[in-house]
Amino acid sequence: MTTAQHLVHAYETGLGLEPSALDDEPAPGARLAATLPVWALAAGSVAAAAGSANRYRAALGLATRPTRLDPARIAAAFASERLFRQGESAPSAFAELSGFFRSADGWVRTHANYPHHRARLLRTLDLPADTDRTRLAATVATRKGAEIEDVAAVVGAIAVRVRTEAEWSASPMGRAAAAGPLVAVDSRTDRPPTESTRPGAAAPTIDRPLADVRVLDLTRVLAGPVATRTLALLGADVLRVDPPHLPEIDWQFSDTCQGKRSTLLDLRSDLATFEDLLAAADVLVTGYRPGALAAAGVRAAARPGLIEASVSAWGTTGPWGGRRGFDSIVQAASGIALLEGDADSPGALPAQALDHGSGYLLAAGVMDALRARAEDGAGRDVRVSLARTGSWLRAADRHPDHPAPLPPDPAATNRHGDIVTAAPAFADYDDYRWPAPPYGSAQPFWIEAPDHFHRD
Repeated sequence: MTTAQHLVHAYETGLGLEPSALDDEPAPGARLAATLPVWALAAGSVAAAAGSANRYRAALGLATRPTRLDPARIAAAFASERLFRQGESAPSAFAELSGFFRSADGWVRTHANYPHHRARLLRTLDLPADTDRTRLAATVATRKGAEIEDVAAVVGAIAVRVRTEAEWSASPMGRAAAAGPLVAVDSRTDRPPTESTRPGAAAPTIDRPLADVRVLDLTRVLAGPVATRTLALLGADVLRVDPPHLPEIDWQFSDTCQGKRSTLLDLRSDLATFEDLLAAADVLVTGYRPGALAAAGVRAAARPGLIEASVSAWGTTGPWGGRRGFDSIVQAASGIALLEGDADSPGALPAQALDHGSGYLLAAGVMDALRARAEDGAGRDVRVSLARTGSWLRAADRHPDHPAPLPPDPAATNRHGDIVTAAPAFADYDDYRWPAPPYGSAQPFWIEAPDHFHRD
């Protein structure tokens, strides 16, 4: 099956609607119960990644393994922020100024988890730096949602008007977001001069079929890091690159950077170092808005045969193609928030499922692109967007009378020191190769046998 077919199969076979095989176990989708079929998205996207890994194994002449879906593990991975602990403390998934606020004509949803996004939100509303949630709410209540949304887009803040799905579907940005495949894999004509095995590269195995693949990870938050964490689980050497001038959220990094290496590099002042990394990479994964890397001077085409993968909020076309966004923001703008709540109280999916699902779908697309490149040598572009994943979810059957979702299973976790994280969604893997490393702890170059440097 193709990546999209795996997802459709998960929906059509009713995953999550069947009774449990054991009386003392919840039904498969009980931990992700919602009006929309979140379990089908979760199980289908994980199955898609597992299927792509098997196709890649087969192309290498390795044995494949049956796809086993463990509902507790998948639900835990999708709701990982609810299981994460550091020193027994649970994180707050959203900052004080992130969330739903009543506007003069409806609701607005904001995202201000990062300091620079908070600062831009306050600029949008002409509020001082010490503004608290109460003052923000009072100000939003005096403004129309469309006004806040438009000004936020101009200053780079993240705030959207909460729409009905009919409004979203009829809008130019809604139509653009729903167009095209769930996972776009487009072939390019560029090919490296010669294709040879990298000296010193680890040999692929059934457990680590991507052992000789190098991945540059320029992503943050969830969808991109989930994709690259999946590639790392399957053996890839993933080097995450972060700008030193933008802070990262500590717990979020620890929750999504397992099995990777982490380095800091300012592309504005040291583009040459990044180009050296890129020249020896197999895959570049980005979460920047379309065109942002090119504007910074990055020329991905300078690496012939590169698999260039990207995740965006709204897709690459349409009037919102260049806007910022996150899972919660896409849910609010596209009608999902009202489907999972009501006009008096917008709601949300039981997990950031657009992020996680898009992440596994992107990983699946990357592996399919690597397999195709092995056959013809050509580079490929792989794209997913949260809004496109959301449009698939909204087009599926609904269950408005669903029970409340059960909490994620605390047994589906791993502990390393004082940090507890969700176990991998893939039933064949008990844990990632190593916990998230210290932020920025690696040098910006490739190394041989990275496993040797990451032993517990």
